[in-house]
Amino acid sequence: MTLCDMSKSPLVSLGYEGRSVDELVARLLSKSVTVLVDVRLTPLSRKPGLSKRKLAESLNAAGIGYLHLRALGNPRDNRAPFRTGSAHSHASYREHIATPEGEQALKKVAELLEDETVALLCFERDHLACHRHLVAVELQRVEPTLDLIRL
Repeated sequence: MTLCDMSKSPLVSLGYEGRSVDELVARLLSKSVTVLVDVRLTPLSRKPGLSKRKLAESLNAAGIGYLHLRALGNPRDNRAPFRTGSAHSHASYREHIATPEGEQALKKVAELLEDETVALLCFERDHLACHRHLVAVELQRVEPTLDLIRL
């Protein structure tokens, strides 16, 4: 895969587990995030304000853009084994993002990083327990100087 050259803007990774929408927005603002990329397959939450439409509204009010990239979501049947660190589930997710749709979504994140400070969002608070860390790994593989901030 060839991604475009990325700037020195950091990539932020955060999960909303145990956080309110207000706390999430405050954390994003503290790192000057300009675009949040939602990498949930289905951007729904039982937590108030964290489903796609309400989250996008809150972010927009704070001056932060919102983009849902479904192609970077972790398939439902792969989530539980992923959280336990299953090597097979990690390999399965890598195959998932190696599809044309996954590669296009990764390219979109890389393009955003040229001019924006981007945050990847999913549920799990622990970066390493979430598939978004493999998104970050892939972006850092292409651009080794990309800084990653975990919130």
